[in-house]
Amino acid sequence: MTTLMIDAGPASPDSPLTRTGGVPLAPAGTEWPCCASCEGPMQFLAQVVLNNLDAGASESKLGVLALFACQNDPGMCSDWEPASGGNRALLFPLDGLEPLPRPDGAEEALLVLGAVRAVEPHQEPGDDYHLAREAWAARSDRPESSVLGQLGGDPAWIQGDETPSCPSCADTMPFVVQLEEGPDHSTAMNFGGAGCAYAFACAPCGRASLLWQC
Repeated sequence: MTTLMIDAGPASPDSPLTRTGGVPLAPAGTEWPCCASCEGPMQFLAQVVLNNLDAGASESKLGVLALFACQNDPGMCSDWEPASGGNRALLFPLDGLEPLPRPDGAEEALLVLGAVRAVEPHQEPGDDYHLAREAWAARSDRPESSVLGQLGGDPAWIQGDETPSCPSCADTMPFVVQLEEGPDHSTAMNFGGAGCAYAFACAPCGRASLLWQC
């Protein structure tokens, strides 16, 4: 089975759902991530509730994944690389989360997505992401662009396998989510133009990584 992520329409900017845009939920005291290169606050991309992931016992306890990337000067901070410091993937427990305050003095400079879109998981037969996406679109009479990615399964690489190792334990990180840029320019994430992002998480270490290809 392939668990597709379907665009489910507008959502509250601080809802505890899987969504793109809005404000991330995080434990109290969490600081807004800044880019290691330009030192500016990163753009919040998506919040993914991984407890909905139909996978092994350890993966089902992963919690919530918050994804950020630097868009202060697109293409200059290597936000496509998992260890460049140009993006961040933060893994939080599901309980005790609250809206993450914007960094002091950066309200006007902080880039945000133009709208908030909820994501609804949908299981489609088969393990091939592209075939599952095509089948869903044909049956639902909706465009393939309404599929915002997939939860779990196998990454549908555009350029080739770039699965990262955990920065803590050095083990290969399990794949948890693939994201499309999105169908609407006002909500689209920047993955180089028609690219995809891939996120991975190591449950024992509580670490996550993000990269994208186009």
